[in-house]
Amino acid sequence: MLSLCLRYLIKPILFSSLLLSSSLAVAAGLQVSPISLSLQARETASGLTLSNTSNSLVQAQVRVQQWTQDGSGDKLTPSRGLLASPPMIELQPGERQLVRIIRAKAPPQGAGAVEDAYRLLVNEVPVKLPENTSGLQFALSYSLPVFVQPVGVAKTSPQLQWSTHLQPDGKAVKLRVSNRGNGHAQLAGLNFTDAAGTSMDIHPGLLGYVLPGATMNWTLKIPPSVLTSGGKFKVMLNGTQTTPDVTLDTNTR
Repeated sequence: MLSLCLRYLIKPILFSSLLLSSSLAVAAGLQVSPISLSLQARETASGLTLSNTSNSLVQAQVRVQQWTQDGSGDKLTPSRGLLASPPMIELQPGERQLVRIIRAKAPPQGAGAVEDAYRLLVNEVPVKLPENTSGLQFALSYSLPVFVQPVGVAKTSPQLQWSTHLQPDGKAVKLRVSNRGNGHAQLAGLNFTDAAGTSMDIHPGLLGYVLPGATMNWTLKIPPSVLTSGGKFKVMLNGTQTTPDVTLDTNTR
């Protein structure tokens, strides 16, 4: 499955932020593969490949950010827990470059340990244009998830609690998902089928992630009356379709 969420900012330089759920991200000139990484506790390094399919020089920078979540959403902070080597890349047309992602601190361990989460920010650096060149220059920015598994755990997994709440105006529905497991949850393809069997695609692409110990909220673009008559949600959870048990709370939040 390939899910692309592109946000364009109208500036002299145009940036796209991509959230993907496939093995390859393709951009105009710059390609990144894979688009997510997972390091076992015993692994000290992994890697991703940057390649240039354009006819001009591409320069890129790779930065590491610690990834956490709170009540207001995703939080990224600079981190030295992982290191990118090399952090700056220059690619001639048709050239490829391996970037090593090196674990620089001990993996999570101890009672109740959960996976660590990071984001690799791969930013295409604008190249100076020749004089008398007009028009927009396009640059791209990728945000790639990286997960580090805790010691002594063969496989991490999420444990989710789902609930829906009416918004204060009574005209919208908030979906709340809490993760009590030791691994992340990637949610995509959210669908609702009402009691009459009518299916509604609420969010066909990537909805988002819920990290261990976090609670995330999404406002659903559906009338609250759709839920009060009964029905069921379906969602792709880490690539597998599932039917979550969702509690309906009619109190406003």
